[in-house]
Amino acid sequence: MDNTDLVLQEQKHELSNGVFSTIENFKDMYDIGKMFASSTLVPQAYQGKPMDCTIAVDMANRMGVSPMMVMQNLYVVQGKPSWSGQACMSLIIASGKYRNVKPVYFGEKNSDERGCRIEAISMDTGEIITGTDITIKMAKEEGWHGKSGSKWKTMPEQMLAYRAATFFARVYIPNALMGVYVEGEVEDISKPQRLDTAEPLKIMQETEEIFK
Repeated sequence: MDNTDLVLQEQKHELSNGVFSTIENFKDMYDIGKMFASSTLVPQAYQGKPMDCTIAVDMANRMGVSPMMVMQNLYVVQGKPSWSGQACMSLIIASGKYRNVKPVYFGEKNSDERGCRIEAISMDTGEIITGTDITIKMAKEEGWHGKSGSKWKTMPEQMLAYRAATFFARVYIPNALMGVYVEGEVEDISKPQRLDTAEPLKIMQETEEIFK
């Protein structure tokens, strides 16, 4: 390995561990964000929004996943960023802490006892890790099932797996979620409220002007 390779590796390491530590690093990441924002292949919510794309790229960089994975699975509910339910399974696998991650169904189909849990094998100990049992009965008692437009009525098997993955991720890989809510959590624990978006929008516009 020559000196050039060493320099490139050191620069890459610095960028991945301190994106916002220097103005140069931020500019580099912002340029990547602008590239994504100009593409029609990214989700519409990110198109034309370089600052949002920059944050998504930074999150992906720190998590070790594709920026597209973040953009396709991170959206806003009541002003709060939230992971989609299906993203949790990917995050569990991407964490590198578990293998043979799989949903395990139990109980009779089309009954309140039908349920699902996530099981995985710890890479460190070889121990089988079992997540929380999620059942249709729980969904009804917690109010998930009866909400207007609820997917629990039309695709219960999928929703059981999504919610089971959410519970597993929240308990066993909380750092991978980076403090972000998961689909359904915001609706479950928050009441709709009017958000004052004027100030954040102003800050974002001013920041974009700096780097134009």
